[in-house]
This record gives sequence, structure tokens and C-alpha cells, in this order.
Amino acid sequence: MGKASSKKPGQIANTSGQYEQIGPKGGKTGHEVTVTQGEPLPPTPKPGMTYTLVDKTKHKSK
Repeated sequence: MGKASSKKPGQIANTSGQYEQIGPKGGKTGHEVTVTQGEPLPPTPKPGMTYTLVDKTKHKSK
């Protein structure tokens, strides 16, 4: 699997799942949010923080 791309607050999530907040210097914060595909990522507590997808939502097969 390739390197995860980071997204800025307000950008649209192209995949539903758990997104971890990444600090301004690239460090993990341990704080995750659940975002649905097509929804914007929420604001972060500090400027310069981004989000990285850490766990995609699993959908049942029909």
C-alpha cells in the first residue's frame, strides 16, 4: 500500500472512514474523527494540522 495522502480541514473526504489528525510538524496526535465520503473534513484545533485516512469504512457485500 502506498503512502497515505494528507488532507486539509474543509477538503472533501473521497473515502469514508477514520481520519487521524496530524500535527503541523507531521507528528501523530492520536485523535481520530469519522468522516463520510463526500463530506468536508472538520476544523482542526491548531493551524497547519492535516488529516490522514487510517481506517476505511468496511461495507457489507450484497
